[in-house]
Amino acid sequence: MIHFSSSPGPIGVFDSGYGGLTILQAIRQLLPAYDYIYLGDNNRAPYGTRSFDEVYEFTRQAVVKLFEMGCHLIILGCNTASAKALRTIQQHDLPVLDPHRRVLGVIRPTAEIIGELTKSRHVGLLATEGTVRSESYKLEIQKFFPDIQLSGLACPFWVPLVEYNEADSPGADYFVKKRMDAIMEIDSNIDTIILGCTHYPLLLPKIMKYCKPGVRIVSQGEYVAKSLQSYLERHPEMDQKCTKGSSCQYFTTVNAERFEKSAQVFLHQTITANHIDLA
Repeated sequence: MIHFSSSPGPIGVFDSGYGGLTILQAIRQLLPAYDYIYLGDNNRAPYGTRSFDEVYEFTRQAVVKLFEMGCHLIILGCNTASAKALRTIQQHDLPVLDPHRRVLGVIRPTAEIIGELTKSRHVGLLATEGTVRSESYKLEIQKFFPDIQLSGLACPFWVPLVEYNEADSPGADYFVKKRMDAIMEIDSNIDTIILGCTHYPLLLPKIMKYCKPGVRIVSQGEYVAKSLQSYLERHPEMDQKCTKGSSCQYFTTVNAERFEKSAQVFLHQTITANHIDLA
């Protein structure tokens, strides 16, 4: 067993790229008193097209690094990591690394609430190819709501649109409309669509523009934040291990200046980042 410091520390938020910043932002709005560390493995992003083994290994490296940096609780602010690596880390790695530390994902909080949001019981999922193919959303949703029918569709061009700051451009309309039309063609009874990628909220104005009237769009950040708040209330022993100084540090596996520039697109504020190596 690796020895990590037992002193209280920040809450860790990990993502393969920048999308997890939308999760971090929602969490900090609801729980501003805590300290946070954001770690982006931007050098090896995107994870969406990588194999299960690669995503697991990369995510495990990040989890270990965040534990070394003092985190007792980590949120995988990445749908692909949550889909392909979370369960293995929870079941096989945590008992060896430290059974008292916790790693949580972004899929379950959305799955737990979706039954309260859909009336038709027909739900759409827009996500990366890796998340759709993993069927993690379908499995999680069926645990809580076996009657819900889920239809998934990959949106391969949406992440690059966001990361290259083209989310507001006229060119984005074509790619957003195409996918919004396609998901409704798969199942015309869909009344709720989950944005199963943390980049997609930045496309929300265009998603709403081409969304069929009456269809609800579910963005994850709000539900992940509420789920974390509930978790900390139910587990005071973990809450005591999380420091509360209202700070946030940013680490990235790419050039820090490049990360700072791109992060502004997601956070609408200037930040300072530090470079870090995982491999």
